[in-house]
Amino acid sequence: MRAHKLTFAALAVAAGLSLTACQNGADGAGQSEPSSAPTAPSSGGGSGSGSSDPGGAKDSTGTSSSGTRTGAGAGSNKNSSVGRCRTDELEITAQDNTIDGDPDRTVVVELKNRGGRDCVISGYAGVDLKTNAGSLSAKRTGQETSSSILKNGKSIYFPIEYPFSKSGGSGVRVTALVVTPPNETKSVTLHWPGAATLPVTDGSGSPVKVGPVGSAGQGE
Repeated sequence: MRAHKLTFAALAVAAGLSLTACQNGADGAGQSEPSSAPTAPSSGGGSGSGSSDPGGAKDSTGTSSSGTRTGAGAGSNKNSSVGRCRTDELEITAQDNTIDGDPDRTVVVELKNRGGRDCVISGYAGVDLKTNAGSLSAKRTGQETSSSILKNGKSIYFPIEYPFSKSGGSGVRVTALVVTPPNETKSVTLHWPGAATLPVTDGSGSPVKVGPVGSAGQGE
């Protein structure tokens, strides 16, 4: 009888140990991570795993592998989204700006943005002087041009240069100034603020020269 009791006790202990081991094994299985958890597809339709470039890689210039400009490079072509400055949006004025000692006389033309929006302006304006001998077109100086965003309410300037008249009142008399903004066909006629006459030329070309917009500042 004692032997049977010991046998039953041993069996009970063994069964208890087996049950505990099974329970511990079940808990451990519930806490482990699966070896290959499924991943949700990215918004671009590609898989998020198993790819050497998951779509977020960028080169040193800030360009992603898909070619989209990001970061600082996003504004590199910002001028393309702003329309050009129109004649009707610009308040155009001119004033004499000759400085003693300069080899030529200078008139500075101001283009002020009154259009209620920012606009892009670049290049040379068309400049013609109306005279008692007919119309005289200014020649470009040949300086390099650059594109500028003209903020609403702000101004940009360009110079008109012409020689001193050494012939007194016998030169060509200027009656008006005609300005056509860059890339525009509509002109504005202004009072000529410079010297009343231009020297008589020998027919070798216009004595009047115009610089690109932005090549003169206020008071220069």
